[in-house]
Amino acid sequence: MSQHYQLHRVREMAEGDEDFVAALAAAFIEEVPEDAERLRTAVPAKDYKEVYQAAHKMKPTIDLFELGVLDRLIEVQDWGKLEQSDKNVDQQLIEVLTAVDNAVNEIKANFGL
Repeated sequence: MSQHYQLHRVREMAEGDEDFVAALAAAFIEEVPEDAERLRTAVPAKDYKEVYQAAHKMKPTIDLFELGVLDRLIEVQDWGKLEQSDKNVDQQLIEVLTAVDNAVNEIKANFGL
């Protein structure tokens, strides 16, 4: 049983095609850690445009796999979009990155990736 992500919506989207589910899981592993790494470096550098672009790109996948941190990711995204230099999003970033790391490890184990 998955603890760090959910496949309900993925399976609904795949309409029972488990090969498609596996393909989406592989795409998660390929795309999301790369974007998470962009956030990991862009937030401390206050590279607002990069933060916004990376977070915005991650949103649909984080939502689809139900990592439980979509609201935190949106806060990070909005911080970048609105260039909120007076706001600190370090805690939100940590929560998003932790959720991504946990989900990546679990998906790799569950799908043999």
